[in-house]
Amino acid sequence: MVRLTRAQQQARTRAAVLAAAVEEFTEHGFAAAKVDRIAARAELTRGAVYSNFPSKRSLYLAVLLDSVQHETASSVPGERLDLPDGAEAFARAWLERLPLAGDTPDAGKVRSRSLTGVFEDEPGRAAMAGLARLDGLLLALALESCRTPRAGRRVRLAELILTLLHGAGHLAETAPGFGDPFDVARACRRLADHAADDAWDPPHLPYIAAPRLCRDAWTPPADLTDALTGQTMGFDDGVIVVLGTDRLGAAEEAVRAARPGEAVTIALVTDDPAEIGALVRLRITDLAGCLRGAFGPDAGLPLPIVLDDRAELAAAVGAGTAADTETAVRVQDGTIIARAAGRGAAHAAATAPSLAERHTGTEEA
Repeated sequence: MVRLTRAQQQARTRAAVLAAAVEEFTEHGFAAAKVDRIAARAELTRGAVYSNFPSKRSLYLAVLLDSVQHETASSVPGERLDLPDGAEAFARAWLERLPLAGDTPDAGKVRSRSLTGVFEDEPGRAAMAGLARLDGLLLALALESCRTPRAGRRVRLAELILTLLHGAGHLAETAPGFGDPFDVARACRRLADHAADDAWDPPHLPYIAAPRLCRDAWTPPADLTDALTGQTMGFDDGVIVVLGTDRLGAAEEAVRAARPGEAVTIALVTDDPAEIGALVRLRITDLAGCLRGAFGPDAGLPLPIVLDDRAELAAAVGAGTAADTETAVRVQDGTIIARAAGRGAAHAAATAPSLAERHTGTEEA
């Protein structure tokens, strides 16, 4: 008889729980699912379930994340797309999740990775709002890589596309059979044909405190990866922003304020890794799959996203992990040359003077 190691036994138990949970959530939905039934399906104790997943919500999120990670990306274009083509390609990749005609309502929700009724508390709703804004920024950057006769930001366009797609997803849950996914994809294309002005004028920007200029040692953690590409991060010169889930909208401030071609890295932190952290990982992994399906595996976005589960990058920057965390640094020549914390920190660090600019300013003074 082969004796399993502790790690192998834990992996087997976790896999059994996930398999049982898929059946339970597919048959009963999130709200009516019972942990006791999941344990019985897996032929385990209730305690064994909770030793792997601290709550029913964390287990549901794990089921959805597992389904995303096992998806195979559809065929992708081999060349740079025009903007309308890119908008339609993303919509088609996103709409592949919609329930099939024979799905039951609860099975359809699992297939579509629905979070309806899962996060109704204020921390969860705030995190969902922040993630929606981050999704819009990441899609915008992908759309900005497309060929277009008019250069410019596409954040508002991306938010409109996502609004249309999420509305289609909600209708697929509540009114199955209404609408045609191909029509929705074509509508996203038409939005790109008539892209609205990308208005952006946050009222608080003039009141942001200046960053603290410094020359601090910089020792970034090793082996962290970009959640969008899977590539190991290098943390070279540029701006690094650590954000809690209530402050994810500040990522746009950093991107817009950064110098052309300058690296901006966003690290996402949470003090609730089991649920909010799992939600963040699910949404980012899901979006990354859609972007790869639409724009190709090597499309790459100029905004690395680090899911800083162990707060390693946060510790290196000197940031916390609370939901309202916003801390940013500017790195140059292997040294932290500016620090900022609090609302507006991302913008402050991105606009901090370089060493050369600081030296020139001193001489002129």
